[in-house]
Amino acid sequence: MKQIIIGGGIWMLLWLGSCKVPKDITYFQGIDDITEKQLEMMNQTYNAKICEDDLLTINVSSWDPSLTMPYNPPAYSYYKQGEQEGAESSVESLYTYIVDKEGYINFPVLGRVQLAGLTIHEANSKLRDLIKPAVPDALVNVQIVNFKVGIYGEVARSNIYTIRNNRISILDLVAMAGDLTINANRKNILLIRDNNGHKEYTRFDMTDPNIFASPYFYLKQNDIVYVEPNAAKKRNANYSAAQQYTLSIISTTVSGISVLTSSIIAIIALSEK
Repeated sequence: MKQIIIGGGIWMLLWLGSCKVPKDITYFQGIDDITEKQLEMMNQTYNAKICEDDLLTINVSSWDPSLTMPYNPPAYSYYKQGEQEGAESSVESLYTYIVDKEGYINFPVLGRVQLAGLTIHEANSKLRDLIKPAVPDALVNVQIVNFKVGIYGEVARSNIYTIRNNRISILDLVAMAGDLTINANRKNILLIRDNNGHKEYTRFDMTDPNIFASPYFYLKQNDIVYVEPNAAKKRNANYSAAQQYTLSIISTTVSGISVLTSSIIAIIALSEK
């Protein structure tokens, strides 16, 4: 009898030992062991570039506002659906410019100006140089107002987020979405990108510190991120709520038996001394 109890206890302990806590939860594993070369590759910078279908606001300023008036169409007011004209809840918006399929905008006085492919800084400089003959001290401020990225799947808050500063990393987006859930597969996060009409995709491993060196670490306009469930979540999807409850009862019972068996083994060991 003693041998049976001891054998059963050993088997139970081995079974419990096989149910280890997954190592796929912690982010950036091994970051303390990266080399100087790897660290240098992680130190990347990114500036968003203007793309077709981007919506821009452009403000031109000067010490003499009368000189910049032709370049600054007035803000306009509009009413939300269902509201009557004259309501105090009307919304005022700056004039916007859409980048066409050829990469151009129609700008007052200057006409068609190509901005696609330029960073915000480069677009500011180009427009300032074009306006300079008429307004020598002109300052130009270009902003992308429809910079949006989406995240779906195993996150706390799936959503499409508007980015104000035109720069966001995959980690920033995960944080905005309230982090990954415990059921997320952190090693296989999918990014889908529309690159000038061509779809491309890549995958991230959040447990690997080399994510900082990925050329996709910083996101672009209209990027979509999907976080798939881990293997445990996929398995649970095959069971109904009642079946999952039964499995939880069985798991609790097995755990109780394992504790009882361990106690019996300890008592037997003490009695033999």
